[in-house]
Amino acid sequence: MGSDTILEAVDITVRFGGVVALDAVSFRVATGAIHAIIGPNGAGKSTCFNAMTGVSPIASGQVRLDGERLDRLPGRRIVARGVARTFQNVVLPESLTVADALRVGRHHRTRAGLLATALGLPSARSERRADDAMVRDLAQLLGLADRLDDPASSLPLGLRKKAEIARALCAEPRLLLLDEPVAGLNDAESQELGDKIRECRERFGLTVLLVEHDMELVMRVSDHVTVLQSGCVIADDRPEGVQRDPAVISAYLGAEVTEPTAPEREAITGG
Repeated sequence: MGSDTILEAVDITVRFGGVVALDAVSFRVATGAIHAIIGPNGAGKSTCFNAMTGVSPIASGQVRLDGERLDRLPGRRIVARGVARTFQNVVLPESLTVADALRVGRHHRTRAGLLATALGLPSARSERRADDAMVRDLAQLLGLADRLDDPASSLPLGLRKKAEIARALCAEPRLLLLDEPVAGLNDAESQELGDKIRECRERFGLTVLLVEHDMELVMRVSDHVTVLQSGCVIADDRPEGVQRDPAVISAYLGAEVTEPTAPEREAITGG
């Protein structure tokens, strides 16, 4: 894992009316890391994710990708810069087959144009073959190879989550943002998907920013963890440091900030 920074939040503040959802939040994401953002309900995790991808406008501060401002760009240009994301609520187009839903992730890379595609020109055919090859490879990697012709709406939740990740990977990102990828899955499904996230990181040289409530998964797959509470950063450390942090224990359990006991540590690690 590289030690340089790919993504940086600098004093990000987000307001919704009179409510301050994020209050001068700052952290750095190292290139090649799996970096988790965690916190109790209402801590500002999803807002932080949305601020990173232009969904929630920031009132002040900056989001920098490779040192350049990202927060001023529209969504399509953020994707073109090499950023892809999934959503907590799976947003696969249900009227499409699984294969076509994955191809949606290739849209911003289309170069042939409507006329070349309609006429079946060589440039369009070559582009389609490349797209199909990537769709098949990602489907194989994520266990979807035998479901490519099925309606996306027919997939069970676990496979829909995988298809959502595959769709994002079809964009060939450098930075992949995963919003609660194992929400609603059982323990075995969560374990498998966590392994797949690490495998994708290694295979594609990705940096992964992860919002997740499953603390066992977070502590197992993450290289670094940022903890939010009430829109503020209360801890930013490696997983083992976070799980020992009294302020983190207090945020999750509502206890006084003292040295955590073993059962308290287990409450945020899933152990």
